[in-house]
Amino acid sequence: MNTRITPQELSKLPASPGIYKYFNTAEELIYVGKAKNLKKRVSSYFTKSHITNRKTFRMVKEINGIEITIVNSEFDALLLENNLIKQYQPKYNINLKDDKSFPFICVTKERFPRVISTRRFNKTDGDYFGPYTSVKAMNNVLELIRKLYTIRTCTLKLSEQNIAAGKFKICLEYHLNNCLGPCEGLQNEDDYNEEIQNTKEILKGNLSIVKNYFKRKMETSSKALDFELAQKFKVKFEMLDKFQSRSIIVNQKLTNIDVFTIVSDEKTAVINFLRIKKGAINLADTVLVKKKLEEQDRDILLLIIENYRLKYSELNREIISNIRLKLWTDDIVTIPSRGDKKKLVELSLKNALYYKKEQMIQTQTPVNKNRLLETLKSDLRLKHLPVQIECFDNSNIQGSTPVASLVSFINGKPSKKNYRHFNIKTVEGPDDFESMKEIVTRRYQRLKDEQSPMPNLIVIDGGKGQLNAAKEALQSLQLYGQIPIIGIAKRLEEIYFPNDPLPVHLSKKSESLKLLQRIRDEAHRFAITFHRDKRSANSLISVIDEIPGIGPSTRDKLFRQFSSVGKIKDASITDVAAIVGLHKAQIVKDHLEGPQKKAPN
Repeated sequence: MNTRITPQELSKLPASPGIYKYFNTAEELIYVGKAKNLKKRVSSYFTKSHITNRKTFRMVKEINGIEITIVNSEFDALLLENNLIKQYQPKYNINLKDDKSFPFICVTKERFPRVISTRRFNKTDGDYFGPYTSVKAMNNVLELIRKLYTIRTCTLKLSEQNIAAGKFKICLEYHLNNCLGPCEGLQNEDDYNEEIQNTKEILKGNLSIVKNYFKRKMETSSKALDFELAQKFKVKFEMLDKFQSRSIIVNQKLTNIDVFTIVSDEKTAVINFLRIKKGAINLADTVLVKKKLEEQDRDILLLIIENYRLKYSELNREIISNIRLKLWTDDIVTIPSRGDKKKLVELSLKNALYYKKEQMIQTQTPVNKNRLLETLKSDLRLKHLPVQIECFDNSNIQGSTPVASLVSFINGKPSKKNYRHFNIKTVEGPDDFESMKEIVTRRYQRLKDEQSPMPNLIVIDGGKGQLNAAKEALQSLQLYGQIPIIGIAKRLEEIYFPNDPLPVHLSKKSESLKLLQRIRDEAHRFAITFHRDKRSANSLISVIDEIPGIGPSTRDKLFRQFSSVGKIKDASITDVAAIVGLHKAQIVKDHLEGPQKKAPN
């Protein structure tokens, strides 16, 4: 049942479990809560003795309408509350956001399945394992699987018809013994699927099943006097054993346990989650929650546990924690007082406390940033704090391939997503001044057109000439005087201002000068790298275009893979053939090296 009432109609509320939603005069949802008894819970907000928190008092003053939904149980209310908070993110609720950025390992649903990492979750595509909060940990697992098994990495559609028709040819992975060539029917499908099944056991954390498999294979091969094959299985067995021993943190007999701990203060709560399988951490995650009202640790943790239940599909039946919890399911929640389970809780708490400490350091950092920016503001006599600084630099060698770069620093640190490269379009020859004028015009014309925020300071890598060119660009856009602009000359590290014939000399030990030098050097590095890559690309394109029988498509493939003529020369013909095929590889290698090098028989 859904109904809307005003704060003056609280007597109409039922004494039933459900969720309640508060709306302000603008019809915005400002809070969602759950209750075992809606009438008691909602009425308590409008009792003065209940309100001891300023934010709660402020929220109650905003309430203009109340909407309730009656459910069968308090557990159903928790589920509904969880979904509504994530969907609407009301301003007085703690933040519960679905994190889509964590990667998964997916075993695809196709003939001869692949094992891939992905950040997209779609159950119809395959079996998913994770998510992994550490990309490094995920890559370690993938590396182990690829050392143990010969699973294909190509995206070919290996249907029986395609293989029988001979549509595919083995690639470099086959020659490196990383794949057994199912694309040409060189590997039996049953054998391949057996490896896939063992891979799934590893991803589930059941390493003992796979170890026993290798042990049996090792013994069988040894009895058959095939000692070379037995040695291969022994190496894989030891590899798994080493991986498992590195992962185990407590008693290996402890399995299928979820650990939840919470550390909180008046403003925030940090929750750590560990999943234990065979004594090893199978999953780990930490989340920080900003308290909005007077949320209790128990309520926060219950909400987070249910959030994890939805995120990871299911939770283990046994849950251990550092606070007492009563769930609505048959799950066992305990607070261990000794032994290995207590060590797990202590480890989880250690992770939560470390995360909290790191967050505190990060929140304190802006104070130091602001101090540096305040110093720069004072030294340059700026009106506003230079929170966002953009710096331009040109690059060309004897007039060839002129390019330019823009780097952006926010709060004194590089903001690489805002970096930009420029190809000089309207200037012919080595004219740094006109090139600077062009790129500054293009940059801020675009920001004007997009109505995007302008920087607080523009830095030009160069002296009076480049600075005047940039000034003319701003004047043509009617932006001059609105954005401070300076030039920094390399030789004496002088700071130039427009219309000021005398430069400013900052102390060599000045933090302001060091920041400007760092920004200028980053712009120079970024421009030089772009210029080098472009020259290399132009050289490659020029040489490849001269080869008869090689078209733009083949040229682009070679460029993406090798990026220079020298790298193509150094590569084996097998490596080049893996990109463009053996016939075209032979043509390219013969042209670059001469006809003396032929393809191996």
